Amino acid sequence: MIKITFESATGARQEIEANPGESLMIAAVRNRVKGIEAACGGSLVCGTCHVFVSEPWFSALPEMRADERLMLDYGVETAENSRLACQIPVTAALDGALVRTPVAQI
Repeated sequence: MIKITFESATGARQEIEANPGESLMIAAVRNRVKGIEAACGGSLVCGTCHVFVSEPWFSALPEMRADERLMLDYGVETAENSRLACQIPVTAALDGALVRTPVAQI
C-alpha cells in the first residue's frame, strides 16, 4: 500500500492508503477524504478533485495532458502544482506524498 497524506485548506490532515494502479481520486473517495467530491466520477469534466501536489512528488507525476490542463484553466484557485486527482495514477513514487485541497473544496 502507498501512504498519502491529504491536507485540507483548514490544515486538517488525513493519511490514507492507496493501491498501486488506481487513481488518486478513487483512493481519496474510498477513504472519504473531505474536499474530494469527484462529482463526475473521474470523467475529467468537473474539476471537483482538484489538488495541489507538493514537491518532490509533483515532479514525479506523469506529464499533464491537454484535456486536464483545459479543465484546470477553468478552475478556481489553481497554481503551478495543481492537478486533477482523477488523472494521477498511484505509484510507489507517491509514497509519503502530501496533497492539499483548495479552499473552494472545503
